[in-house]
Amino acid sequence: MQLASLLKQRKAQTQSHNMKAPLSILLLLSFSCVAQAEEDPRYKLTMSEPHKIEFLSEMRQMLASINGILEGIANDNREQVIQAAKYSGMRMARATPDEVRKHLPQDFQDIGGPTHKLFEEMAIRAEVEELSDLISLTADITSQCLACHARYRAD
Repeated sequence: MQLASLLKQRKAQTQSHNMKAPLSILLLLSFSCVAQAEEDPRYKLTMSEPHKIEFLSEMRQMLASINGILEGIANDNREQVIQAAKYSGMRMARATPDEVRKHLPQDFQDIGGPTHKLFEEMAIRAEVEELSDLISLTADITSQCLACHARYRAD
C-alpha cells in the first residue's frame, strides 16, 4: 500500500532525472524489509525446484547486467555497457523455458517484458550516447526490478 505509493514517487523522481536515486532505493528497501518482518504480502510464484532454480538464475543475471552497466559507465567502457545490457535483453526473455513461463502471472509478464526491452534500449543508446547520460535509464530499469520484487516472491 505505502510501498506502491513510494514506487510511483520513485518513478516520478527518475523521470525528472533526480540524482537522489540511491537514497530513494535505500528507503524502498528499508520499507520492504519492515513489511517482510511481519508477513510477506507478496504473491508467491509457485514452481518446481528445477524451474525455480532456472527462474532465480535469470533474476541474478539481470542483477549482474545492472552491475555490469554501472561498472561500464563508471569506467567509461562502452562495450561493457552494451554487452551487459544485451545479456538481459529480449534474447533472455525469449530463452525463458515455457515450463517456467507458464508459472508467471500475466501481471508479472507485463512488468518483465518492458524490463527486457529497457535493457535492449540501453544497449542501443550506449552505442551513441554519452555513458553518463545512461544513469537515468539505469534507474528506470531498477525501478522495474523494484516494482516486480515488491509484488512477487519465489521461495
